[in-house]
Amino acid sequence: MKLRSMMLASVLAMSPAIVTAAPVLDTPVQDEWWQGGRAALDARMKVVNRPKRAKNVILMVGDGMGVSTLTAARIFDGQHPIDGRKPGPGEENDLAWDRMANTALVKTYNTNAQVSDSAGTASAMNTGVKTRIGVINMGQDHGPEACKTPEKLPRSFAEIAKAQGMAVGIVSTTRLTHATPAAVFGHVPVRDWEGADRAYPAAARASGCADLASQFVSFKGGIDVTLAGGGARFLPAGSGGMRDDGRNLITEWQQRWPTGQFVADSKGFRALAATGTGPVLGLFNPDHLNFEHDRKDDAEPSLPELTRFALTKLAAGAKARGGKGYYLMIEGGRIDHAHHASNPYRALKEAQMFSAAVAEVLKSVSLDETLVLVTADHSHVMTIAGYPERGNDILGFIKPARDGEGAGPTSPEGFALDDRGQPMTTLSYANGPFVARGLSRLLPPNDPNYLANKTYGTSGESHAGEDVVLFAEGPRADLVRGVMEQNLIFHIMAEALGWR
Repeated sequence: MKLRSMMLASVLAMSPAIVTAAPVLDTPVQDEWWQGGRAALDARMKVVNRPKRAKNVILMVGDGMGVSTLTAARIFDGQHPIDGRKPGPGEENDLAWDRMANTALVKTYNTNAQVSDSAGTASAMNTGVKTRIGVINMGQDHGPEACKTPEKLPRSFAEIAKAQGMAVGIVSTTRLTHATPAAVFGHVPVRDWEGADRAYPAAARASGCADLASQFVSFKGGIDVTLAGGGARFLPAGSGGMRDDGRNLITEWQQRWPTGQFVADSKGFRALAATGTGPVLGLFNPDHLNFEHDRKDDAEPSLPELTRFALTKLAAGAKARGGKGYYLMIEGGRIDHAHHASNPYRALKEAQMFSAAVAEVLKSVSLDETLVLVTADHSHVMTIAGYPERGNDILGFIKPARDGEGAGPTSPEGFALDDRGQPMTTLSYANGPFVARGLSRLLPPNDPNYLANKTYGTSGESHAGEDVVLFAEGPRADLVRGVMEQNLIFHIMAEALGWR
């Protein structure tokens, strides 16, 4: 029997291969969704072979831009386009990052916190190590005493880049000394130590840790282009600032960089030559920049405009340095702040403008030499729920899709009602203040000042702990896949630049 089996196997091995035709993919319904699916598959099958080394790295952080914000902002942008497109239902819309080829889910926890904050998460991305909640660019076991031995602190990506002769830039809609932008240049055990003010008490200053505004001015090699808010942390009290030590850090910065240019409004900013020599420091508000809905164009440039300038400035600076490239961190920081206020309109408007900034980057750089990463530091507790029909106003009350699951009682206007007989909105928050300021609860839910409903009453809406998305294009973007720890972002950027 064994011999017969061996002979049969030998005969089969000598027989010509049997070629079978591929099954025909056929269905009687080949409508626009079918055709769109085939077109999307064809696009995904086109392999783009990028070089394995990048010259530049751009890290873009939508602060608080979790998955629910990505989805809601996509619909919001489709329903309220800003680029001349005709408004549509929104669900089929794409934001700038939606067509980036490489994605991953990112774990956002801090070493001592299940739900993170921006300080610990920004530190992970900028140093390659995780740390505690509220800590910027210090080891998980470091306290204030570690400021006395700065050589033992984690080195930030920008510090390493500067040591390699690269240019460095920061663009943010928050204060420059706020957690995410501060993680580019600073090291503090308490994120609130932004300036010499009440948030950094005298007893704490005895630790010897310099405040973040001071650290920016003394950053070795300097930051080539910095565009943000937060000027009050750089100026003395009584002179438009908050510092109680009498220092004028803007004057100190100008003395350190005589060829540098400081601007504080749109007019001064727009008079700058982006290809000029010397660093640029723009601080356009004493505090955070205004939300896009409230922004005055003659006072504050938009995030896409700041992004365009920074890209041109850094490219020119890198060329002047012999083509050694640059590292640029761009933050859409006020997505987070609008969520904390449980104000979905402003949160989604900020995300829309962040997408416009991402679009500026993708159309302006060569993806054969620039790694572009788009992500969030953490999520928020905004939810999308309630079976609204397709095209339902993402900010409005729910008009249910009647033929589907969850059909229930409706108001005379056709809005879905909860168990109390109250109309429900698609967007709500798991927590936040029950008592809204002013008359916001009397406004329609699609009003820019409406504050959404909450499940739990708290002083302010909180971060959420689920994974966030990382999108990538450019050299070594292929390393962005699967589920990853947040500090791996640093190591992917380093690998793309060939750092070993």
